[in-house]
Amino acid sequence: MDRIDPHATHAGPDPLHAGDQGTVPGGAPAGTFDPWRYRDQAGVADADLVGYKVEATDGGIGKIDSASHEVDGSYLVVDTGTWIFGKKVLLPAGTVNQVDHDQRVVSIDRTRDQIKAAPEYDETSHSDPAYRDQLGGYYDETYGALPPGTAR
Repeated sequence: MDRIDPHATHAGPDPLHAGDQGTVPGGAPAGTFDPWRYRDQAGVADADLVGYKVEATDGGIGKIDSASHEVDGSYLVVDTGTWIFGKKVLLPAGTVNQVDHDQRVVSIDRTRDQIKAAPEYDETSHSDPAYRDQLGGYYDETYGALPPGTAR
């Protein structure tokens, strides 16, 4: 098997910036991650996502309990059922990778472990700027910490 020389120059476009996408198809756009906006290619388009199943890169995590389409403030609240003892998690819209409306499934680009390790969802503070900064910062950091699809 040939090894890739990390110091070699490559003829094609830079994979981190080609088509304004990261190295993983549908991954974080190159540049700044915006946790509170759905990606255009995700296929959300103001659809009512309540009741859709949510799939992390390594398995299901629950169903959508509520969804927001606020400008620069969109998110999903996911009821995890028995997966993490019936608690709810708040997922910023930027984590949504793709929506399959026929199957009623929302795919996110994080692992189950990354979701479990996220700051705890607080129903009363989801609109508090400090809480949103903390949660958005956590998901922004997870792009640099692990490529999507990699378990902790």
